[in-house]
Amino acid sequence: MRAHPINKIRNIGIIAHIDAGKTTVSERVLFYTGKKHKIGEVHYGEAEMDWMEQEKERGITITAAATTCFWHDCQINIIDTPGHIDFTVEVQRSLRVLDGAVVVFDGVAGVEPQSETVWHQADKYKVPRACFINKMDRTGANWEKDLASIHERLTPNAVPINLPIGAEENFSGIIDLFKMKAVKFEGEHGEKIIEEEIPADKLEWAKKWRHNLVEKIVEQDDILMQRYLEGKESSEEELKKVLRQAVVNYKLVPVLCGSALKNKGVQYMLDAVCDYLPSPVDLPPTEGFDPEDEIKKIAREAKDEAPFAALAFKVATDPYVGQLTYFRIYSGTLKAGTYVLNSSSGEQERIGRILRMHAKQREEMQEMYTGEIAATVGLKNTKTGDTLCDLQNQIVLEKIIFPEPVISVAIEPKTKADQEKMGIALRRLSDEDPTFRIKGDIETGQTIISGMGELHLEIIVDRMLREFKVEANVGRPQVAYKETIKGEAEAEGKYIRQSGGRGQYGHVWLRVASKERGAGFEFLNEIKGGIIPQEFIPAIGKGVKEAVDKGVLAGYPLVDLSVTLYDGSYHDVDSSEIAFKIAGAMALQAATKRAKLVLLEPVMRLQVITPEQFMGDVIGDINSKRGRIENMTDRGEGVARVKVIDAKVPLGDMFGYATTLRSTTQGRANFTMEFNNYEEVPNNITTQILEGKRK
Repeated sequence: MRAHPINKIRNIGIIAHIDAGKTTVSERVLFYTGKKHKIGEVHYGEAEMDWMEQEKERGITITAAATTCFWHDCQINIIDTPGHIDFTVEVQRSLRVLDGAVVVFDGVAGVEPQSETVWHQADKYKVPRACFINKMDRTGANWEKDLASIHERLTPNAVPINLPIGAEENFSGIIDLFKMKAVKFEGEHGEKIIEEEIPADKLEWAKKWRHNLVEKIVEQDDILMQRYLEGKESSEEELKKVLRQAVVNYKLVPVLCGSALKNKGVQYMLDAVCDYLPSPVDLPPTEGFDPEDEIKKIAREAKDEAPFAALAFKVATDPYVGQLTYFRIYSGTLKAGTYVLNSSSGEQERIGRILRMHAKQREEMQEMYTGEIAATVGLKNTKTGDTLCDLQNQIVLEKIIFPEPVISVAIEPKTKADQEKMGIALRRLSDEDPTFRIKGDIETGQTIISGMGELHLEIIVDRMLREFKVEANVGRPQVAYKETIKGEAEAEGKYIRQSGGRGQYGHVWLRVASKERGAGFEFLNEIKGGIIPQEFIPAIGKGVKEAVDKGVLAGYPLVDLSVTLYDGSYHDVDSSEIAFKIAGAMALQAATKRAKLVLLEPVMRLQVITPEQFMGDVIGDINSKRGRIENMTDRGEGVARVKVIDAKVPLGDMFGYATTLRSTTQGRANFTMEFNNYEEVPNNITTQILEGKRK
């Protein structure tokens, strides 16, 4: 039997820029909901949700951790996600399966680069959200400035439902705009909530924001609007009901504030999660398609009686139980010991054990229902993004699309004994993380691993050593350049060999044309009248694809081009698949050389926060790295005032930037960097890259 009705379930994620205080907020949530009885602090490496050794050492979240807790009459399934852009995969796959999100902002910094990134990821999956302006006790905290940055850079529909009383060291509580009461949080951990009258000096300010809140809510409902125009008041219950509907429909975003570290305001954030964020039944039915016919759309309603459908959104290796597969149930129920179909791969899987996860701890369950998030052990052929469904009622749910890696390093085992272990470790880690890729370099015989940044690859190598006991030598980081063409061209590929007896004959004409950035590769067949027999076409496509992956100019993959096969010839006896495959590769190389081949490089969005006296040195250094300064702003007041520099910089010039920045600014500046786009490499740099490759 279900312990909580489905309309009382909340699947939420806590998302934010690095260092906004997500994990501290999660710790307070676990404490107030009675899930744990002692608050663990991130800076002491005691946070429940940061359980990996690497997370404790660095004081950052690396992997998304799931837990379940209960507040009033709601069951809240929480995923605490990383803020660091190198681990963007964790945010993306979590948002795909969540119904709502709490976006945490730093009370001093407001909207930061990765706040924007996670916000746009939430937009992509249409996730309703609430904002929590955290760290109101920090020096330089400014609530009005933070709210203005949310309105300006994220959404004009953010509406405060409580206000801070004071700021910095004078931050003492919040004002509830529905009840029009001041709220203080007392006791050792702020667990005693005391309501009192609003201080006289804050009353007018509170009335102004209360008026703004009521106006924003009544705009969403004709009946309340009519009443409002007649000068009549609506009850708190009516206002909250309309606000909830507006949040579920992405029309409004409630904004709360507090300080998780100082135990103020987190209970009100939990109330907001229960009051305004959607349950599984508040959202439209989940859509997918029939595995037999991709055009045929199927919808699944969030009901226990509906056929079972779930999405596997994360695969993790647990040292005690083996491979864990996390999944979200969209419809139906799942019992331990039953069989399900992986409709993405067509394989049957047996569900041996069902686990409710609490960070790294596990609770064994016999049955799970619609809307729940759980994990299972020992699935053989299920990867991130696969659909698990009922054997008789098949459906494939929307997959998760992951970004391409931008940085690579060569890696080799230290000893012969490490060689076999390294292969197993790399395969396991790439199953876990779709943004981590492995490939062999044919020319050098090395293993190349690719990821989202230097920290990402550093953590991978560290995990290989600790979890899989593999010692490895790691090369210098290399940029994941790509090649493309700027024009159109045609070329012939002819592969003819005679060697007594049967020979080889393949002959094709290809046309290549550039496509817009990000459009990918496309192979088109325009052969008419059987000039080349149909059975040889796939071989030509394969030859072309291999040549595209290998690259022409400098051995980097070719992207954003279409290749059209439009002519050729064949020999009745000598033609073979291998001959046409080679001819296709030859024609592609010849055609792209005529179509203005260029190199593309990843360009990063960089934000540097520095004291004013070092600004000139920082800007000079960015310019020397071919960077473009896009914006400069001030943040904070008085002593806490700093300069914020936004720039775009090629990744190739940014290795070791952390050390350079520290030495330039006496260790007082910090930076964040994330992938922005691919751009053409200037000619002089292309020459240097090609020469470096040849060496």
